[in-house]
Amino acid sequence: MAWLLVIVAGLLETGFAVCLKLSHGFTRLWPTVAFCVFALGSFGLLTLALRRLDVGPAYAVWTGIGAAGTAIYGMVFLGDLVSVLKLVSISLVIIGVIGLQLSGSAH
Repeated sequence: MAWLLVIVAGLLETGFAVCLKLSHGFTRLWPTVAFCVFALGSFGLLTLALRRLDVGPAYAVWTGIGAAGTAIYGMVFLGDLVSVLKLVSISLVIIGVIGLQLSGSAH
């Protein structure tokens, strides 16, 4: 259950990163509000998960999901550059996240 919280928190991290861009420096109301909701949700779920998980693997999985998710979202929806190197790098991040999740131990 704790790993599920980390995964959802990582997806919410993607949401807050995208909303941060869309807020244009917190000058647009609704993306700013969405940023706050996603950020609070993400940090809240990560905090709950850390009651049962080691901080290193859990934090790495959280940031890995957020980084990969944000990069993929940017390429698909925001017109970010797509390159073979970027896709390979995102794949490596995802492989690392899976490895860390499998190696993480619950207390």
